[in-house]
Amino acid sequence: MSEDINWLHNNAFLAPLAGISDLPFRLVARSFGCSLAFTEMISANGLVRNSNKTLDYLRTCAEDQPLGVQIFGAESDVMAEAARIAVDQGAALIDINMGCPVKKVIKTGAGAILMKDPERAARIITAVIKAVTVPVTVKIRSGWNRSSINAAEIAGIAEDCGAAAIIVHARTYDQGFSGDADWRVIAQVKKAVGIPVIGNGDIRCPQDAIRMKEETFCDAVMVGRGSLGDPWIFKGISQLFAGEVEDYLPTLSQRYEMINKHWKMEAQFSGHKIADKSFRKHLLWYTKGLPGSSRFRQIVSSMPEKERMIDELDIFFQSLGEIASEIMP
Repeated sequence: MSEDINWLHNNAFLAPLAGISDLPFRLVARSFGCSLAFTEMISANGLVRNSNKTLDYLRTCAEDQPLGVQIFGAESDVMAEAARIAVDQGAALIDINMGCPVKKVIKTGAGAILMKDPERAARIITAVIKAVTVPVTVKIRSGWNRSSINAAEIAGIAEDCGAAAIIVHARTYDQGFSGDADWRVIAQVKKAVGIPVIGNGDIRCPQDAIRMKEETFCDAVMVGRGSLGDPWIFKGISQLFAGEVEDYLPTLSQRYEMINKHWKMEAQFSGHKIADKSFRKHLLWYTKGLPGSSRFRQIVSSMPEKERMIDELDIFFQSLGEIASEIMP
C-alpha cells in the first residue's frame, strides 16, 4: 500500500475545511504547490441517500487530483457504500473522519466520539478498506480530553486494519479549535506505527511546517486555517522542504489579482448569487493584516451588493499605492 501513496511523503496538504474546501479553493491551493487536497467533511448518509447537495461536494476536475474525500458516519456498512460512491466520482483517496468535534456530528455517533469506541472504529475502518481499492486514511484527534489521550492506540488499530496513513490533529475533542495543538502527540503516534503520519494543527507559516517535521518526524503536514487568505503558504512550505530560500509572500498586485481570480472561479462554480455572498469571508481573510484593512473589513462585512464590495476593494488597494495604475487605468 505504501507504494500507492508516495505522494503522501514530504509535502503539504490542504485539510478538509467545512464550508471552504470547495473545488475553487482546492485549485487555488494546488496552484501554489499543495500536492493533495481534501473535500470538506461529507456525510456518508447523504451520499448513500443520493442527496444532491451532498453529491455537490464531490465536484472535481482533472486539475484537482489527487483528491482526498473525507467522509463521516457511525455505521460501517453506510460508510463502506459512501466510500464506493466517492471513488466512482473521482476520489483518489478516502479519509475517515474520527476527529470532528461538532456536537451534531458527535450526537450521531460519528466524528471524534469514535475515539471512545475503538471496536466500532475498527469495524468502520475495515469495512471502508474492503469496499474500495484506493488508499484509506484516518483522521483523528489527540483524544477525547487531556486525561484520555489515546491517539497512538487508535492509530495502531487503524494500522492493523490496513489504513494507508494516519492524520493527527493534535488537539483533544474538548479543545475544539481553541488552545494550542500539542505536537508531542504527533510524535507519539509516529513512534507507535509504521504507516505514514500526517501532522495537523497550528501551521500558520512555512516555518511552522518545518518545525513540526523536525519535532515530530511526521511524514507530511496538513494545513487548515493557516491557508485562509494565504494560499501562498503552500509555496513557502514547498520551498523550505526543498531546501530553498523562502520567498513566497505575494506583492499587493499579486494578492489583488488572486482575490479577483478566486472570486471569478467561485462564481463559475456555484453561480454569481451564491458566490457573491459566500466569498465575503475570503475577502476578509485575504486582506487581514494589510495596512488599513480594519476599516475595509468593517465596511465589507455589512455590504450586500457585489458591485459595492468590488468598488471598496479597488479603493482599498488604491490606498495601498502599489497597484493604483493597474486597477484604475
